Amino acid sequence: MTDVQTAPVLAAGAVCWRRRAKSYEVLLVSRPHRGDVSLPKGKAEPTESLPETAVREVLEETGYQVSLGVPIGSTTYVLPSGRDKTVVYWAAEVGREELERGTFVPNDEVNAVEWVPIAKAGRRLTYPRDAELVQRFAELAVTGELESFALIALRHAKAAFDSPSGADADRRLTPRGQAQARAVVPAITAWGPSRIVSSTAARCLATVAPLAKSTGIEVKKAPQLSQDGWELQHHEPTGIRAVVERRIEKRRTAVLCSHAPVLPEILEQIAEATGSPNGGRMTRAGILGTAEFAVVHLAAKAPHRILAIETHSAPEQ
Repeated sequence: MTDVQTAPVLAAGAVCWRRRAKSYEVLLVSRPHRGDVSLPKGKAEPTESLPETAVREVLEETGYQVSLGVPIGSTTYVLPSGRDKTVVYWAAEVGREELERGTFVPNDEVNAVEWVPIAKAGRRLTYPRDAELVQRFAELAVTGELESFALIALRHAKAAFDSPSGADADRRLTPRGQAQARAVVPAITAWGPSRIVSSTAARCLATVAPLAKSTGIEVKKAPQLSQDGWELQHHEPTGIRAVVERRIEKRRTAVLCSHAPVLPEILEQIAEATGSPNGGRMTRAGILGTAEFAVVHLAAKAPHRILAIETHSAPEQ
């Protein structure tokens, strides 16, 4: 068991960006207590997922509420205490409405924020590790990988082994599953989903219910994503493909809640529909525990190729 005094410190942040003419600017923060210029970031709370941390820290340090985009990478360095610290970063666009709404208020942590062209940001940053992240960001900008949306494949939370009716589709969440369904909400909302599509099984609908309540998004029921439907169709993916293609056509971040046997096929169909290289990686990404989810980042411009895949889970409460 890892000693809490020596365990690595986990943190998260974002390379916040806005479009300017034909280029991009990134948002830097000045921290008076450290005398440096860096990217917005901060340490994760004990019961907080890293995506949730990134969104919270950006809001606290810059005044902007953002949704995460593609992952940029991570940095690891040694703190004065001798402990390692790892910081995970995502790209995060600050849209026009948020630029108008957001208000920065100087505080003990950050006394100023500054929008800087990406060509100059590396020279303004205090730490080479941050400059390297901005360089990675610049490479994504050149290849058009910043403009993206995501399909989030979510496995239902922990469910009972049987149901009052005896039907598999009527299985309900256990108390632990109910806690997982609540806990996973901030992690998923870090990507700002605008649509929730769920298997018709009771355990899937109960899993996305807290997410729907938190976001105000109505749940669309899709029998094609159910385990019963998958088995009745003898594992024929046509119905799943139709759901996936519809979501890709809309080019908006969506959550697809389903079951362990079905999720690998959902991921496979995303690769097929976008003509993306696979090599078995989609099947592996679809092998998820209860309340775990895979975020498949897709290019906003056709053919909507897969840009990145990452997996997360509900933090233990």
